Amino acid sequence: MMGGMMTDILISLDDRYLYFSNWRHGDVRQYDISDRANPRLTGQVFLGGAIQRDAPRRVLNDPELKEAPEPVFLKGRRLLGGPQMLQLSLDGRRLYVSSSLFSPWDKQFYPEMVAAGGTIVQLDIDVENGGMKLNENFLVDFGGEPYGPGLPHEMRYPGGDCTSDIWLVNE
Repeated sequence: MMGGMMTDILISLDDRYLYFSNWRHGDVRQYDISDRANPRLTGQVFLGGAIQRDAPRRVLNDPELKEAPEPVFLKGRRLLGGPQMLQLSLDGRRLYVSSSLFSPWDKQFYPEMVAAGGTIVQLDIDVENGGMKLNENFLVDFGGEPYGPGLPHEMRYPGGDCTSDIWLVNE
């Protein structure tokens, strides 16, 4: 059995959606939490992870999935590792996702990502109906850094994001 590993969690500014990254399994989930007693899964996107269809591990029994997810390619680049840090825009329409947790853990669980470099991708969010979709036009690839592949972790918006406790105001 291989349990998931939730590595980041956030709530949209309007308190409607909760997001979390499942670094080991490779998915980002969105739950509608407007009814706190009955959270509802409204979006799930796989961005790599250890249970992909061509992984050396085989999923024998998963009550949530009928079959293992396909590998994800973006702009000709395979997404390696798993979704890790999350940053949600103030309007709740763009969720940015990095792939590196902690380099010693990255080396143990995702050595292929360490060798190729990590990524940051963008998920487009449907704030009215719920749901998420990988933005096919956005990829920050850390594979070609001048001193070798990089591993992105934390991201910050200038002026704040939905996880900030302070915002800059233009007056």
